[in-house]
Amino acid sequence: MEAVYTRTNTLNGNLLGFCPGCMHGTTFKLIGEVLEELGVDSKASCVLAIGCCGLAQEAVSYDLATAPHGRAAAAATGLKRTNPDTIVFTYQGDGDLASIGLAETIHAANRGENITVIFINNGIYGMTGGQLAPTTLVGMKATTAPGGRDPKQHGYPLHMAEIINQLVAPVYIERVSCNNPANVRKAKNAIRKAFQNQIDGKGYSFVEVMTSCPTNWGLSPEKSLKFLEENMMKEFPLGVIRDNR
Repeated sequence: MEAVYTRTNTLNGNLLGFCPGCMHGTTFKLIGEVLEELGVDSKASCVLAIGCCGLAQEAVSYDLATAPHGRAAAAATGLKRTNPDTIVFTYQGDGDLASIGLAETIHAANRGENITVIFINNGIYGMTGGQLAPTTLVGMKATTAPGGRDPKQHGYPLHMAEIINQLVAPVYIERVSCNNPANVRKAKNAIRKAFQNQIDGKGYSFVEVMTSCPTNWGLSPEKSLKFLEENMMKEFPLGVIRDNR
């Protein structure tokens, strides 16, 4: 029987290790498929953030580096500038990219570095225990905000794609999700475009992936998917925000 679907060679068969219902695994699969289909998997290098994404370290076959917390964009800048033929991308969560790494994120985007940024937004700190994140929704509970996010105390959720859209240099910004098959296809297309921009030397591309975190949301995978669709996507609508062709 002919195989019509096989695992990308960028995944080596080891378990990714993510919680059931988490979309990190799907996103890593899409990244790997795109790199392989574009023929650049052998010269790709990922700068990982601190957090759940580290669970993929033993499961992918391309080069990886782990940056200090929040410094992935800075590390990726150095890697790309010293190795311009390498396809460099960061993989960061909301705590890493939008909190401790906010300055590095903004300045790399403002310089128009020729890198690809994959931003995972699940509205909460994952691996470190469910603390309030920059993207936590108003009223949403966290271990450091047991009564829910209160704008008077914690401010409002940061919309990173829209913030980066205020800068001149970025060439491509899109927010996607992996909550259903149609959106998985759109997410893959966005990731493909972001990498193609880098291959073509166009500059900085930013893909935000809206995901769920059943463990720290305290919901089942099914209920967390509903929360994502009815609450998170209302605050962070999907779609292309900038595409400088």
